[in-house]
Amino acid sequence: MTFIRPATASDVGAIAGIHIAAWLSTYRGLMPDSALDNLSFERRRDWWKGVMEEHPRQVMVAQAGNQILGFSYFGKERERDPIYGGGLSAFYLLADYQRKGFGRLLVKAAAQGLLELGVSNLLLWVLSTNPARSFYEKLGGCLLRDRPFEMGGTTLQEAAHGWDDIHPLAEII
Repeated sequence: MTFIRPATASDVGAIAGIHIAAWLSTYRGLMPDSALDNLSFERRRDWWKGVMEEHPRQVMVAQAGNQILGFSYFGKERERDPIYGGGLSAFYLLADYQRKGFGRLLVKAAAQGLLELGVSNLLLWVLSTNPARSFYEKLGGCLLRDRPFEMGGTTLQEAAHGWDDIHPLAEII
């Protein structure tokens, strides 16, 4: 049985491992190899420890049995967007568990969490060439704008998807 629950400190290692595995499987060929080759489990684990200490109720995990399959990290929009108050900062599933409904459940849990924080809209930035963009569009995320960013000496593009009202996201099945 699979369920979604708030992450705990004991999940940090699994979350860090999924974060790295998802980057490697999703972004190889889309981002500079040097950026992917320099990913460090220890640095990612330490980063997630800090997140869990600062925002313990804003990270959700999808779990089946004893295995963590994916996670989402949500909260107030980090760049203080003038329109969108909520943000989905990280959202990753292991490749074997994509397109099986777990992503929808994680987005639903994030939307519910944002509503509990008093936020009713959402902004998500995603690499423009990420094939998962269609997932966000199917969930009603509207393409708002693109912007360049630099990684590993290469200029890439990221796209903002926005939801003006996340109440429908909080109700999806």
